[in-house]
Amino acid sequence: MGRGYDTVSFLSDYGTADEFVGVVKSVIRTVAPASLVIDITHEVPPHDVRAGGLTLVRSAQYLAPGVILAVVDPGVGTERRAVAVEVAGGEGVFVGPDNGLLAPAVAMTGGAERAVELTNTAYHLPAPGPTFAGRDVFAPVAAHLCRGVDLFDLGEPVDPITLRPGILPLSDVEDGVVKAEVLWVDRFGNVQLNLGPDEISALGERIRVRFGQSKVRSGRLVHTYGQLRQGELGIVVDSYGLVSLAFDRMSAASELRVGPGDPVSLETSS
Repeated sequence: MGRGYDTVSFLSDYGTADEFVGVVKSVIRTVAPASLVIDITHEVPPHDVRAGGLTLVRSAQYLAPGVILAVVDPGVGTERRAVAVEVAGGEGVFVGPDNGLLAPAVAMTGGAERAVELTNTAYHLPAPGPTFAGRDVFAPVAAHLCRGVDLFDLGEPVDPITLRPGILPLSDVEDGVVKAEVLWVDRFGNVQLNLGPDEISALGERIRVRFGQSKVRSGRLVHTYGQLRQGELGIVVDSYGLVSLAFDRMSAASELRVGPGDPVSLETSS
């Protein structure tokens, strides 16, 4: 027997207009009635594995010990592997498709210690078709883990080194210009970049920001949104410790017309 868990943290691109989320949670409840399911989000853009992986890695260090069920699975029904990955001495198990979605969060939590491909159908639901693995494979597996089924009972062991890596963009510096990429735009329109504060420490308080088709705007390094004047662009270290572009009570994404994947460069403002 495995250790068992009382919490499943659930992320997906299912949205809430259809029944998909409710059905998955009901399957978990049926198999493991004592388990609590926490919704991380179900508003990952459809099929966007990169966005799902970034959402998951932002959340990972704050999630309760237990099973982390993540489903953004454009390859559902194909030869992509369905996997469960144990981390942190068994404190957590990630369950989902092996398509790069889990990899950043697995790394954040110390790396994979044990992993299996979910090939033991005794722990799945009968599937009318192959296109709803969240219901038929991942949900019952998550629930059986909560009930104490050992990881290795769920399928064939997988060498963790063969798990598909996530793809996260790297920043670069050329001739004093810091070249970055937009990782995420939050609900308030704040624009998170793939930069830590150390990477812009040499630029000073006033920073020139280049974006879009040769657009340039002057920004100021501040600690809080409230330090910004109306319409002033701020460079802020956000709640995840990354550099973000922001306005006070305005959407930086709308004002600058940038979104995830767009290039942004920062340099000293002369």
